[in-house]
This record gives sequence, structure tokens and C-alpha cells, in this order.
Amino acid sequence: MFAITVRDHVMIAHSFRGEVFGPAQRLHGATYVVDATFRRADLDPDGIVVDIGLATRELGEVLGALNYRNLDDEPDFAGINTSTEFLAKVVADRLADRVHAGALGEHARGLDGIAVTLHESHVAWASYERAL
Repeated sequence: MFAITVRDHVMIAHSFRGEVFGPAQRLHGATYVVDATFRRADLDPDGIVVDIGLATRELGEVLGALNYRNLDDEPDFAGINTSTEFLAKVVADRLADRVHAGALGEHARGLDGIAVTLHESHVAWASYERAL
């Protein structure tokens, strides 16, 4: 399996419900370093997994919709704990929608999967991987 990864970051605010979250139940901020990995079994006709420039642009646009937002106020996330794991899935699914819409080029429709990792810090991160 071939893969390329592009990286960006996003800054959000949110709070959690549930005693398991301790002090994170209060409103707090998080800055995530975000890696999006695109996978395919065979290279496309141009000899690449996907255009890195397009992948970088689309990741930036997906994150831009979340950047500097209090996720507690976002209707899409009403009643949901926006955990790192949950947000990794949101980013992966939104990137998948862009792949299917052709935003990463026609050859990107041949991708097999996407994995998104949100790094909370240098010692903790969460990922979500999905097929395309």
C-alpha cells in the first residue's frame, strides 16, 4: 500500500460532559497538529498517490471550517462530546466527501483509504481510518 501524508493544524475550544473528563468538563482550548494520510494499492497514471498540493489545500479547507470555533456552539456537534477521536473521524469523513466530489482530482477517486491523526501533544494523539 502506498501512502502520502500532509499536515496542518487547527485551534478549537470545547467542553465535555461526563465525570471521566475531570477538569476538561469546563470550557478549554486545544491546538491539534493534524495529519491526513491518503492510501492506495497502486499509484495513479501520474505515478503518485494523490496530488500533495490538492491534499494540503483540501485539508486546510476542512480544518478552516473548525478553526477558532467553540465547538460547543456548532449545530453539527450539538449534544456530542467532541473528543479527539470524534474529531479525527469528522475530518476524515469531510475529506472523503471532497475526494468523492472530485476536489482532489479525478485520479483521487482511486484512493483506497484515508487516515486522520490529531496530535493533542507530543505524547498523545488519536486516529481514525476509513475506506473510500
